[in-house]
Amino acid sequence: MIEMKVMGIALDTRTGSPIVVLHDKDNRKALPIWIGSAEASAIIRKIENLTVARPMTHDLIINVIEKAGYKLDKVEINDVEKDTYFATLYLVDDSGRNIEIDARPSDAIAIAIRVDAPIFVSAKVISSGSVSTDSAKDEEEAQEFKQFVQSIKPSDFAKLMKDKDHYENEQ
Repeated sequence: MIEMKVMGIALDTRTGSPIVVLHDKDNRKALPIWIGSAEASAIIRKIENLTVARPMTHDLIINVIEKAGYKLDKVEINDVEKDTYFATLYLVDDSGRNIEIDARPSDAIAIAIRVDAPIFVSAKVISSGSVSTDSAKDEEEAQEFKQFVQSIKPSDFAKLMKDKDHYENEQ
């Protein structure tokens, strides 16, 4: 799992649909997730610290969680199937009892940012939906790897096999 933060809300120029954009701590990967207008509005309100007179849906959910004696420990965006993302809310109480609740990622994110809970994304989701945000660093790493591969000699593998045989014989 990779911890990510909310970068912001963008609009799909083709459809006008809102997109929440998450990024990793090194700002190397961005994960865009298309969401509904209500969830985008809830996320924007929190990002911009806008307050409303009465609790909105995600505020209400936090209130219910807390009144039940739990706190939101973390959120995981853990799967994607046919462009549909899946998330889980992880709640914990003072005795360490855990509850997992299935959620849409947009709701999970809107809830997490209200209580500053970490947002984690699985490797599967990252590999299927993220985009690079640092192409220069990607190119540098690709060149380093290419140089490494080109520097490998057959004798390196012979030594590796000898070390492996030696290790196995000691077991």
